[in-house]
Amino acid sequence: MKKIHFILFTTSFFILSCNNFSTKKNVKSIASENSMDSSLDDNWVSLIQDNSLDGWHYYQDNGEKSGWDINEGVITFTSANAKGKGDKSLVSDKEYTNFKIHLEWKVSPGSNSGFFWGVKEDLKYEFPFVTGPEIQILDPEMPDGPLTQAGALYGMIAPSKWVTKPAGEWNTYDITINHNSNKGVVVHNGEEIVNFPLSGDEWDAMVAPTKFNNCDQEPWQNCDFGKFKTGKISIQDHPGVISFRNIRILEL
Repeated sequence: MKKIHFILFTTSFFILSCNNFSTKKNVKSIASENSMDSSLDDNWVSLIQDNSLDGWHYYQDNGEKSGWDINEGVITFTSANAKGKGDKSLVSDKEYTNFKIHLEWKVSPGSNSGFFWGVKEDLKYEFPFVTGPEIQILDPEMPDGPLTQAGALYGMIAPSKWVTKPAGEWNTYDITINHNSNKGVVVHNGEEIVNFPLSGDEWDAMVAPTKFNNCDQEPWQNCDFGKFKTGKISIQDHPGVISFRNIRILEL
């Protein structure tokens, strides 16, 4: 009888172990199916610390600028609190070349901002936008034209559809910048609304009619717009209250 009991116990343990292994395997499979990019999840990097602006600094920081703060993972620019001379956009400490970035943003009524890449921080460049192209961030009620609506490649390509949520509500951008494939893509609130080349004849043709092609006629005379494949990313200071959260990046 003792031998029989041992055999039954061993058999039962084996069956339970197999079932448990199967359950773990199914859970892992389900988790992978639900992830943003299951093969690359571990490589996504959060660019926001809960209560620290580590990893970011003011453009051409001189130690006198203010306006941005962070609270429970939300970065906010409040123009009424801003002090110091010069552009107060935030730029990343690190430079990037090819990447995917996810960010969530909201604006107060009548305010706007922007996301830039390929920004070169040099004293001869007064603003991030004289080197870095911009994806517009904007209250959809503001009376701007199609080329400067939220989601637009600022001044060059209008969004194919307007899906921006009202001021005070959170919006999402999922942006891909890939110089290897010479392609940029903007997905706004789950909808692909803009795609564009990053260099070449088509890019040059898009820039040609814009203010970025005639720097000598602008107050800011030094610019090398869209010339840098590697550069910093930036979120823009502008009048109003502008908030960002859940910024995470995947280098390609």
